[in-house]
Amino acid sequence: GNQKATHSENSQGKKCQHAEEAIFYMNCRAAYLAVLKSSLENIKSKEQLSLVLQQAGRNPSQKTINKYWTPQTSSLNFDDFCAILKKEKPATKNELLEAFGKIDTDKAGYISHDELCKLLTTRGDKMTWEEVTSITKQADFNCSGKLDYNKFCELYLSTREQCCKAARDRLEIDPRLRQQHFGNQTENVPEGITLPVSKPSPRASRKPDHKLAKGDSRAPSRPSSAQSSKASSSTTVTVAASSSRNTKLIIEPDTMKEWQCAQSRGCFYLEESGEIISHKYRLLLPQRSALCVTIKPFSIPQAQGKSCPWLSVDTALFILRENETQENLQLVSFTELQNKEMFGWRGELGAGVYWLLPFTTGCRLRKGKTQITGEAKLVWRDEDGELALTKEFRAALLDIFETIDLDGNGLLSLEEYNFFELRTSGEKCDQEAWAVCKENFEMKKNELTRQGFLDLNLMEANDRDGDPWDLWVTLLSLGYNRALEMTEACPFVIDICAERCKARIKAISLEAGGSQLSRALCRSVVNKGEAKVLDGSENIFIHTYRSGSRITSVIENQSENKVIIHVNNEQSKNCLNNRGLTVFAVEVAPKSMMVSQHVMALNEQEEWIYSCVHSLV
Repeated sequence: GNQKATHSENSQGKKCQHAEEAIFYMNCRAAYLAVLKSSLENIKSKEQLSLVLQQAGRNPSQKTINKYWTPQTSSLNFDDFCAILKKEKPATKNELLEAFGKIDTDKAGYISHDELCKLLTTRGDKMTWEEVTSITKQADFNCSGKLDYNKFCELYLSTREQCCKAARDRLEIDPRLRQQHFGNQTENVPEGITLPVSKPSPRASRKPDHKLAKGDSRAPSRPSSAQSSKASSSTTVTVAASSSRNTKLIIEPDTMKEWQCAQSRGCFYLEESGEIISHKYRLLLPQRSALCVTIKPFSIPQAQGKSCPWLSVDTALFILRENETQENLQLVSFTELQNKEMFGWRGELGAGVYWLLPFTTGCRLRKGKTQITGEAKLVWRDEDGELALTKEFRAALLDIFETIDLDGNGLLSLEEYNFFELRTSGEKCDQEAWAVCKENFEMKKNELTRQGFLDLNLMEANDRDGDPWDLWVTLLSLGYNRALEMTEACPFVIDICAERCKARIKAISLEAGGSQLSRALCRSVVNKGEAKVLDGSENIFIHTYRSGSRITSVIENQSENKVIIHVNNEQSKNCLNNRGLTVFAVEVAPKSMMVSQHVMALNEQEEWIYSCVHSLV
């Protein structure tokens, strides 16, 4: 019993240590990227070293700078910077008060303005009068010209924390910086996906030329810019033109015509930060049954004939079984079979509750750079001066209606409408407000009709006397641009067909995938893909898996230390990845794994070559 308790305490201690280390490196990276463009860029001067240390909440003296930047130093890299921060701890309040106490011999708690100025301009790293004045202007001197140094210490500490927070906030806001921060796991799992055990992977192999699938080949490849002196692993996959759609999803109509089917719509939405959110679903299966599960982009009936960029977006669905707690969902399978734009899975599931987590790589659903020449008009006034919706805006609203009508019955329930409200305004409509809607807009069976939805938006325009500002807020939040094109969203449809029972599917939330999706994604690649040991580092594995039209690589770090992996795609051809970067770095916490990148063909009608070198920085 004592041994178990000790083992548990040690395990908790290690977890805590790993979490603290992950936070430390997050702060390091935030400070580093506040000054430099990439974690692969080196510090090239004393001034840069001083700046990055200040961004990390340190206040280095010239003596400290000279200690790390000697006459022989030409540059320092990110690891050097982290090592410096571990040695140069930030001053605590007690240490600051102790330093002031040596000056304040009377222990009055105050220092005169003149005394402080003399001290700062004559001792240590001597400051100019201008520098001293800029500090003392912010300090809390009383009318007698004395500084309450206890308050000054509090000001100093809070300013330091604000500086560190500003660096972290910049990292969070800028998607290009986030792409370098812990592998751009937008699901917010800074410590990575923790590994349950530490043991060599049975799929690990150093042998080249393994087959992935028909039409694919692997061969060793090392771009000229790869750091050959470091531990590295190279992977090359060649995919024939359009072969990414050749993995047929076999659904025999004759054998399935008696099966009972359930359907739900949903949507991926692209956030300003580059993060992707979507509906999540709960699936109830009353009894064990053979199942066919599919997901594909939703072809909106009204949108036929228009440009529909979302139809080329890749989709997938991860099936997880619910256990005692929702925090510990177990991956059952995912939709790896493909037929054109549809992805599916066939198998048998036992009775119970399952979670369906939609996923898209972000390769094709991403922020665009298309310039919009003019803004579409949303409302106009008729001959009598009455406001009306333009034809183009009405069409867009009807498309939106189809997207948010999750059960596809042509009506919006309060639950469906609230997903729309949460996305566009962040608030929910309660029963009382819904009753008011019922009085003013067309409803059937307590559900809003298409006409009612149009009239509701017209009322919003009237409330602002024709000002379309609120209407644009709604449209932009739903992925539309100013030309009324849906470019930053991808509606999809999920079909569940069961042989022996009627499955029930229900949308539960609209949010980012989170740690559950990250875990399922990594586990699927590790289970199905091929692993290679990073040459020269026996505890780091690169798992690569091709599923239909995408290739995903996962970095597994079984060591006790965090690692930074340099990823180089310079030799790839006709490819695009979810990061939008050819060369980048991924930081992986100890005993964890995370996605390195997702890659797809830029043009599926042509051959594409995925050639990637992962090397230890």
